[in-house]
Amino acid sequence: MRSVFWIILVLVIFVRVMTTRPIYSDGDKIKITTKVSSEPIKYDTSQRLILVGLKTYLPNYPEISYGDKVVVEGTVGDGKLNDPKLISLEPIAGILYKTRNNIIKVYQKSLPEPHASLLAGLTLGSKAGLPADFWETLKETGTAHVVVASGMNVTLVAGFLIGILIMLLPRRKAIPLALAGVWTYSLLSGFDAPIVRAAIMGSVTFTAQAFGRLQTASRALFLSAALMLIVKPDWITDLGFILSFVATASLMLFERKISSLIRFMPGIFREGLSTSLAAQIGVAPILFATFGQFSLLSPLINALVLWTIAPTTIIGGIGGIIGLASVTVGKAIIFLSYPLTTWFVWIVEAFG
Repeated sequence: MRSVFWIILVLVIFVRVMTTRPIYSDGDKIKITTKVSSEPIKYDTSQRLILVGLKTYLPNYPEISYGDKVVVEGTVGDGKLNDPKLISLEPIAGILYKTRNNIIKVYQKSLPEPHASLLAGLTLGSKAGLPADFWETLKETGTAHVVVASGMNVTLVAGFLIGILIMLLPRRKAIPLALAGVWTYSLLSGFDAPIVRAAIMGSVTFTAQAFGRLQTASRALFLSAALMLIVKPDWITDLGFILSFVATASLMLFERKISSLIRFMPGIFREGLSTSLAAQIGVAPILFATFGQFSLLSPLINALVLWTIAPTTIIGGIGGIIGLASVTVGKAIIFLSYPLTTWFVWIVEAFG
């Protein structure tokens, strides 16, 4: 009976994907009216957006942000929208967006570049201020996913929080607190789609893992992913969705085993390293295939920097929120992340 259920579910997803995805041919002239579903990536002279699955490069001005409604015309070719023309732009002005921008300003007052932009990318999923040369270095070293696919960062934060809290509290008390932290992170991010997806998958999976066995948790992960694909079929090719799913599955399968192998390390470093290494096992091949820049040293580089993501994100979140009320206190807290971002930047630039 269970097999029949899963077969039907897969068929429903297949039908949804095939009947809802727009089909474009090279040379088609189209007009796209949509909301920007992820933070645009800024370059020296352009900003890159993904609109209905097409890479779209527009001038840096007017500046476009996550959540804005845009109307763009262009010609389809090789998975891109060529010669795009921005017809109209409706910026969002919601309280979450304003809060997010104000937190980024606190970061900019607290840390130099590229540290401030790196912290904004980790904590809020914002890639707007990343210097172009640092972005290229991230791609060369295989660490671009840190700020590109922030959904995986949610998984790392959840795994880190659960690992630390379990050392202090019973598992069934630790997991709700960890998930509260994850959803606070999602709120800070402005409920950016990749982060919300990862938060849903993480919440369902880790809750099932707390009250059941690994088999129960794995079913919960697959079910949550399947339901999201039924609602939004175009996510099946979304890098953030894929990385969130694979990273969560890898954590479930490998984190405890890796933690036991490095049990000689201090607790906070052991949890951070075991979480990042477990996630890497699944996501590394996807990242190599996606970014097209293979570095034999990439697994080593990721192992050296990924352990900093969760504590940096947590410090950035707390400091950013407090900084809205008191910039001085917020800056003092955010400065605690400076050694972590310094390590991250130093490692990436040393290998870049």
